[in-house]
Amino acid sequence: MSNNKKYNVAVMGATGAVGQKMLETLEKKDFPIESLKLLSSSRSAGTTLKFKDEIYTVEEATPESFENVDIALFSAGGGVSKLFAPEAVKRGAVVVDNTSAFRMDEHVPLVVPEVNESDMADHQGIIANPNCSTIQMVAALKPLKDQFGLNRVIVSTYQAVSGAGTEAIDELKSQAQSFLDGEEMHAELLPVKDEAKHYPIAFNALPQIDVFTENGYTFEEMKMINETKKILHDDQVAVAATCVRLPIFTSHAESVYVELDQDVSVDQIKALLAESPGVTVKDNLDTQDYPTPLDAAGLPDVFVGRIRKDLDNEKGYHMWIVSDNLLKGAAWNSVQIAESLVKNNWLTK
Repeated sequence: MSNNKKYNVAVMGATGAVGQKMLETLEKKDFPIESLKLLSSSRSAGTTLKFKDEIYTVEEATPESFENVDIALFSAGGGVSKLFAPEAVKRGAVVVDNTSAFRMDEHVPLVVPEVNESDMADHQGIIANPNCSTIQMVAALKPLKDQFGLNRVIVSTYQAVSGAGTEAIDELKSQAQSFLDGEEMHAELLPVKDEAKHYPIAFNALPQIDVFTENGYTFEEMKMINETKKILHDDQVAVAATCVRLPIFTSHAESVYVELDQDVSVDQIKALLAESPGVTVKDNLDTQDYPTPLDAAGLPDVFVGRIRKDLDNEKGYHMWIVSDNLLKGAAWNSVQIAESLVKNNWLTK
């Protein structure tokens, strides 16, 4: 972004966990902002937020809110995106949407800039940010696919409660305190707020994220399966996922098994991933060096460790992938997309 042009930016869902991380990321990256508009539902309108030492009042979103906006970052739920994203595009804005509303729309690019940046070139006004778990996995898979070929992926995720919003973080805190005090834990949010049954997340593991589909997989699992194929431009790669919620505040972890087309050494994989953009290899068994969610929190990298060969399949490999779900999994990736739009002069539809 070497030119001096500045842009009118709107953040939709500015008061939420991801919205606030979007603001932090815009500030940290010193994104070229001419004017900034913070938007939300009527419930959060009137809240004040700080950005670059200036206080902004959050406004209730209306279609007219997007007049003269160049880039709109959305993270306020799929229903809100479906309602307002087309209105923003109609008024000339390019929308970077962090919800699942448009991810599988064939006319909407689904983008991780290090993986498939060029998919944005012919956007039609909306660019989708993938699911947080998908983002960190494909960042590691794409170099392997390009270099060695990729046949199969089996992933089990261990996901932080911040993926379910700030209310889930608060519920984990209160449940943990209740448990330590010997009191009953009250559960109202997880695994899914609108479902009839809820389980405590404190000191627990919930093998359900989002609602179940007819095939027995959850929507979260199907998102990972379908999004991975779309981002990698490969409907033939076999993908299976099991998504689990753990009592962690920030950063998702994943155990990933891949089958490649070639029999290669672990050192070759480490070397390839170490030079891949956005990926940091943290893998030294002699010093017990591997990524953990606490290590990754607050950092934009995708960390990969525990890389090892499968004992029964010479082309099978296991790895452990960790990344901050609110940063690379959401806000950081969204702002990276905005930067790519500016850098490549792709804002004009």
